[in-house]
Amino acid sequence: MKKKSNVGFWESIARIILKNRILILGIIAAITVFLGLQWRNLGMTYTEANLLPKKHIVNQQYQDFLNKFGEEGNLIVIGFKDETFFTPKNYAAWNELMTGLKGSKAVDLVVSLNDLKKLEKDTVAEKFVLVPFIDQNQAVNPEYLKKIKFDLFNNLPFYEGLLFNKQSGSIRSAVYLNKKIVNTAARKTFILEELVPRIEKFEKTTGIDLRVSGMPYIRTINAENMKGEIGLFIGAALLITSLIFFLFFRSFRATFISICILLIGVMWSFGTLGLFHYKITILTAVIPPLIIVIGITNCIFLINKYQQEIKIHNNQAKALQRIISKIGVSTLMTNLTTAVGFATFMITGNDLLFEFGLVTSINVISVYLLTLVIVPIVYSFMPLPKEKHLYHLSKNYISSLLDWVENVVKNKRKVIYTIYGLALLFSVIGVSQIKVSGSLIGEMPKSASFFKDILFYEKEFNGVMPLEIMINTKHKKGVMKLSTMKKMDELQETIATIPELSKPVSIVNLVKYSKQAFYNGNPEYYELPTSQEQTFILSYAKNATKNSKDNLMKSYVDSTGQYARITTFMKDIGTQEMARVEGKLKKKIEEIFPKERYEVTLTGKALVFQKGTSYLVDNLIESLIFAILVIAALMTYLFRSGKMVMASVITNILPLCITSGLMGYFGIPLKPSTILVFSIAFGISVDNAIQFMAKYRHDLLQSNGKIKKSVFSALRETGISTFYTSIVLIFGFATFTLSSFSGTIALGGLISCTLLFAMFANLLVLPALVLTFEKKKAKKEDNIEGEI
Repeated sequence: MKKKSNVGFWESIARIILKNRILILGIIAAITVFLGLQWRNLGMTYTEANLLPKKHIVNQQYQDFLNKFGEEGNLIVIGFKDETFFTPKNYAAWNELMTGLKGSKAVDLVVSLNDLKKLEKDTVAEKFVLVPFIDQNQAVNPEYLKKIKFDLFNNLPFYEGLLFNKQSGSIRSAVYLNKKIVNTAARKTFILEELVPRIEKFEKTTGIDLRVSGMPYIRTINAENMKGEIGLFIGAALLITSLIFFLFFRSFRATFISICILLIGVMWSFGTLGLFHYKITILTAVIPPLIIVIGITNCIFLINKYQQEIKIHNNQAKALQRIISKIGVSTLMTNLTTAVGFATFMITGNDLLFEFGLVTSINVISVYLLTLVIVPIVYSFMPLPKEKHLYHLSKNYISSLLDWVENVVKNKRKVIYTIYGLALLFSVIGVSQIKVSGSLIGEMPKSASFFKDILFYEKEFNGVMPLEIMINTKHKKGVMKLSTMKKMDELQETIATIPELSKPVSIVNLVKYSKQAFYNGNPEYYELPTSQEQTFILSYAKNATKNSKDNLMKSYVDSTGQYARITTFMKDIGTQEMARVEGKLKKKIEEIFPKERYEVTLTGKALVFQKGTSYLVDNLIESLIFAILVIAALMTYLFRSGKMVMASVITNILPLCITSGLMGYFGIPLKPSTILVFSIAFGISVDNAIQFMAKYRHDLLQSNGKIKKSVFSALRETGISTFYTSIVLIFGFATFTLSSFSGTIALGGLISCTLLFAMFANLLVLPALVLTFEKKKAKKEDNIEGEI
């Protein structure tokens, strides 16, 4: 009775679809128009990927820091290393560039050589005053500029490591954007329409190669690169999948129908993003091509089944009804398992992954429904396929492949299991060599000009990735106590010894500079004042900043004087190196700052990203196990057999293990992009197992429980679709390797690799396991046949 009920349901669905063809096409058109209108809500993201849940302690500490000191990632650095700079012509061009940037509404502050201020003592007013370092009237004199160069590198230790590198002679300026625009579209407007044209003009005038970096600049150029690749991905995925589809089916109309379905799927995926008001990120940018690659497999299954039915009985109405009633349920399960693979990202607690998982899983089901209704409806209006359209079903190479597979499964199961075991052993050794990488810029294109500029700043100034240390003295004005400053200075000395970190900046630097100014600019006095000097020097400093906007370090102490920050920048180092640096800093902090008197927090974008990567890695096994359990539960519901589910899961875990092993052998680290591979690949690779099991179960019922006959019958029918869909998926995901983003390249390459192994596993291992698990029944069949 249960069987009749299930068949009746899908037959009813088939009748509804075929009787309401025009209405259904009208509904699809209306939904497409509606979702097309949602495109107006699309926009690129203006913030970095935050891989941690909002309530995570690291995120809370970072937010606390932002509440005290505001957005930290508002610095753009512009630098160079060129001996010809200190000439009147080149200096004038630099002055024009910096003055122009300073006049922009988007810029809060520019600290640059051309209007550099130095601290001097005003003995009459008993205060420090900021005076210009360069007399612009004398800047036309080459000899004066040579003197300025000498003074800069020898008499201003306050700016060493900030604006110049004394050893190499490189120079840079610091441009601080208005914090209100850092995470808005106005940032993009300023960088693309103001900053870049001014940079290009300077380079053309002087011939000096400027190096531009800093998170606002990197994020903007990176987003523009990402935007350009969306069209590339969609075009490449559509072209490759359509071309392979045509080569298999040799049918223009089948290919055209599939392309139309995929294009509607792409429109719906963009429309879903717009409907939810989600921004386009490095992850959501790959959803449309993902839908193309996944959607084409539905087309292959349905069109292949339709042509098989036509070849058998040449009855179009019967064929159309059967592709819905027979393939509909198994294809639904394959799409559900794929959707589950993506939906597991929703349980990570991370907004970025939640959006990616939600939109992708919705659109996987959407493109399934599109295929299920459009393919039979469109074919119902068309004449029967000709013999040339059915020729591929009996191609020699497909028949030869299936003959070989059948022979191996029949006679060499021990060989299959031996290879399986060796592959598993090979994988375990490789997995033990995998490393974790949590680099904020590691996912960015290595070929981009800004990436080369990052390497320049790593070499000359030890990086551009901000790392912050916030110190809570637990008392108002506690920062200005000499004891606190000495502790901060000791910590800064430790930071200066760590090669991965740049020279730190804090209120301590200004106090040291104040003492130097108190002693008439003598660089030998660039140090913290003694307790006797403190009263005089700090009184000078207070008088200087009273009713003045020229407070150099106002961003480094909060308004109450209770909180201070130490800012350093770090190189693009991996998670393990970052953990070592963090451990060293924390150990020193514990030594210097007693917990009962101080609360010290390590934070900053670089640290948050690194912690996010570690968090994702920790949750990788959890989300993958969740995906496997949910998919196993769906398969149990469909097949009602623990053995069949076990065979499918064992078969499709092997490709994941092999891919993990290859990552270890080839030094591909676990990072946000590669972590995604496993849940996605398992959800997709298990699809062929479901198709095989569904056909096997059907044939088992038709043949009165004959195991071997049903296994090889199912292998023959689903083998073609398994081969076709696997090839299309492998090459479809391989299009992601066209990206300039290393993370996207890794995602596409690793999934393609996993699906390649999954194809052979589902063709060889799966039927072999079914026969092994049903060994007793199969033997009984052989005995009965022998007696007969």
